[in-house]
Amino acid sequence: MKNHQLSSITSTILVLALALVLAFAAVSCGSEKEEIGKIGVVVSIVPLAEFVDNIGGENVDASVMVPPGASPHTYEPSPSQLVAVSKAKVFVKAGSGVQFELTWMDKIIDINSSMLVIDSSKRVMIMGNDPHIWLSPLNAKIMVENICDGLIAADPENESYYVQNRDEYLRQLDELDDEISESLEGVENRVFMVFHPAWGYFARAYGLEQIAIEIEGKEPSAKDIANLIEEALERNIKVVFASPQFNQQSARTIADEIGGIVVSIDPLAKDYITNMHTVLGYLVQELK
Repeated sequence: MKNHQLSSITSTILVLALALVLAFAAVSCGSEKEEIGKIGVVVSIVPLAEFVDNIGGENVDASVMVPPGASPHTYEPSPSQLVAVSKAKVFVKAGSGVQFELTWMDKIIDINSSMLVIDSSKRVMIMGNDPHIWLSPLNAKIMVENICDGLIAADPENESYYVQNRDEYLRQLDELDDEISESLEGVENRVFMVFHPAWGYFARAYGLEQIAIEIEGKEPSAKDIANLIEEALERNIKVVFASPQFNQQSARTIADEIGGIVVSIDPLAKDYITNMHTVLGYLVQELK
C-alpha cells in the first residue's frame, strides 16, 4: 500500500477518534479556555504561536498543531489536538503551502466550520514552492498585521489592546530588520549552504544566495554531493547549516570534505526575534 493511502487511512482514523472523544467532552460544563475567558487560538506551526502571543497577550490561549522538533512535512495531529481545534474560536495558518496545512486544513475546517481561519500570508509575495515566508522579518511584519486583523474580527471589543500590542511587536521587527541589514551590509561573500531550503525569503530580503543540499524534497545523490562539495570549495563555504527537523548526514558529509562544520539553525523556533539574532550571528561569522 502506498504512503499516501496509509496517510489517508490514518487521517480517517484520527477523525473518527476525535468524534468519540468529543462525545465524552460534550458532557463537560465547558472548556477551560471558556472558564478563564481567553480566546482559544490554534496555529499550524510554532512561529505563528509567537506572533499570536505577542499580539493577543493575556487575551488568547494559543496551541500549536506541529510541535517543536516535528516536521510539518510529515506530522499528523493527535486526537487531543483535534479536540482543541473543535473548541477553538480562531485558527491561524501560514497559508504559504506548508505541507501540514495542505494535508490537514480541509479536515480541520470540517471539524470546526464556525472557527475563524486567518490566512497570515495575505499580501505576502509567495516565492515558488517555498512555504517558509516567516523567515523574512519583512514578511513577518505582514503576517503580524494579518493576525491582528483576524483577532480584532474575532474579538472587536479588545481592538485597541491588539493594535497596541501589534505596534510594539512591529517596532521590534523593524529593529530586527535594521540590525540584519546593517550587520550584512559590508559582507562580500553572500553565499551560504543549507540542507533544507528554508531560508530563501531571508536570502531574498538581504541580498544573499542560498545553496540547498536537499533537492526537491529528496536526499542528494552521490553525484549531487560531489557537485555540492566542489561548489562549496569554489565559493569558500566553511559552514553547512542544517535544520533539527531533518537528517543531517548529508550536511556532515559535505562539511567533512570541505574542512568545515555543521551548524543547526531552526526555521521553526518559537522565540522568533531571538532565533533570528542567533541565525544572523552564525551567518555573519560564516560570510565575513
